[in-house]
Parts: sequence; C-alpha cells; structure tokens
Amino acid sequence: MTADNMRILITGGAGCLGSRLVEHYLPRGHEILVLDNFATGNREVVPDGIDGLTVVEGSIVDKALVDECFTDFQPTHVIHSAAAYKDPDDWASDAATNVTGSIHVARAAEATGVKRLINFQTALTYGRPDTVPIPVDAPLRPFTSYGISKTAGEQFMMMGKVPTVSLRLANIAGPRLAIGPIPTFYTRLKAGKPCFCSDTVRDFLDMTDFMSVMDIVLHDDAPTGIFNISTGEGKSIKNVFDAIAGYLNVDPGDVPIEPPGADDVPAVVLDPIETERVLGWSAKIDFEETIKRMLEWYDEHGVSAIHSHLKAGKTQVDG
Repeated sequence: MTADNMRILITGGAGCLGSRLVEHYLPRGHEILVLDNFATGNREVVPDGIDGLTVVEGSIVDKALVDECFTDFQPTHVIHSAAAYKDPDDWASDAATNVTGSIHVARAAEATGVKRLINFQTALTYGRPDTVPIPVDAPLRPFTSYGISKTAGEQFMMMGKVPTVSLRLANIAGPRLAIGPIPTFYTRLKAGKPCFCSDTVRDFLDMTDFMSVMDIVLHDDAPTGIFNISTGEGKSIKNVFDAIAGYLNVDPGDVPIEPPGADDVPAVVLDPIETERVLGWSAKIDFEETIKRMLEWYDEHGVSAIHSHLKAGKTQVDG
C-alpha cells in the first residue's frame, strides 16, 4: 500500500526502471514529474499530453534546474533513478552525476520538505565479495567508476535529513530491458548467430516483485535504511542461455564458456534476508517465470527500450 495523493519526482524517469514506475503510479492518481537528460533514457517512453505527467529535460548536475523542479513541483516523494554509467573511463561524468547530482537531489529534497526519498543503488558497491549471497552489511569495495561514484552518492543521500531508503538492486527483468544477457541471447539465437556465456553468476528479479517492494518503501510509515532487493538465488549466465534457447525451441549446440574479464565479478547474488525481516517483503516470481515473462514481452514488442504503454489523453498500463 502506498501513500495517498503522492507527488512523485523521478530522476531518470525515462530509463527502464523509471519509466515503468511512471506506468505503475500514474494510473493510481499520483502526479509525477520526470527529470531526465535522455543520455540513456528515451523521450518516447514519457510522451507529451499525458494527464498528470510533467517531463523536464535536463541533468541533475544542473543544481539550478534541480532546485527549480523541486520548488515548482513541490514533490512529496522522490525516486532517484538517474545515473551515469555509459563510459567506464569517464570518471568525471560519473562523479558529476552520481555524486554531485545526488547531492543536489538530496539537498533539494531537504529544502522543500519531501516526505520520503528512494535511491537506487548498484550491487557493484560490494565489489568482489567475501561471501555469496552478499549480506547487506558486507564491506563496500567498489572498484569501477560507476560503482565508486554510486557508492559515494548513496552515502551522501543517507546523511540527509529526509527519510531515505536505498535499494541495492539485483538484475531486474521487465519492459524495455534492452541490455544484458537476456536480450542479447534472445536476439542472437533468433537470428541464428553464435553466442558465448561468461562463467559468472547473477541474481534476477521480476519487475512485478520490484514494484511490490516500491509500494512498501514509498509508504510514509515504512522503515528507512539500506536494503538488498533480490530473490537471493544465483543463476549462471549459462542457465539464462539455456532458458532462452528452450523458450525459442532452438538447439544451439555447444556454447563456449569464457572466464570472467579482469573488471568483472564472478558471482553477484544479494542476500535479501534482512529485507524480508524488516520490510516483510520477499520475491514471489521464480527464475523460470521471470525469463518467460521477459521473452514474451520481446515477442510482442521486440527488443527495444522505447516502447511505451502510455497513451496521450489517458493513463493506462498493459503488461
């Protein structure tokens, strides 16, 4: 159950998660402002003419713009989904968005009396963990530009005066997922192209389960803090490959298994036990169903990050 009559400001609201949140909350009568520079998000998924939706193009690095959005919109709740991650060698851009931009969002939330701030965090904050599944109190050892900058941003947000929840996320599968092993294997196997699998293990979470935890943490009375959001179940990339090949009913033969790269982590599986204890939430959709739902979406819409369920003049969700 979420709070009534929310005014939700979503940074990065044109991305995979942000746009799905728009589709989830807009039909429920909440007002939403999306702030996105469309560096990785797509303008088409948050079209003009949607009742209750305001879209502002710009970056959270621009403090004046962030302050203006908060002052004009007066959000009650903020979902901080914006992040820079495209170029691992562009440390300055990652730091500007993920650290300084996060500070701008946190400070603007304080200044305008926001009731609740939800931050999205990467599992890369743990670096190469000592144990798997990774408990939420495991040491933070990020070693990539994205992981380091996101970790600093999270720490600043948790220092703020606004009740804050930071969600450390598993790999979430749902509408408009266009990067990673699932869409890659789907498109290549359909085209009869060869594939290879990295010898790594990851956790996969269905979008429905992600939305269910969002409904909990957005409630004003919900606990605050840092939480792992995951099934807690690790699956190899070969497991993903086999599931997709089985769904497509193709026999690709032997597929090469390659060792993880120097900048990769062999196993990233988040332990949700504290999340289950504190929030009373647990994932309900198993791996096989998660993959099946994702592939059915590709069958209908294709592997694209730009399909939108929002239609001008009304707010509805399908799928």
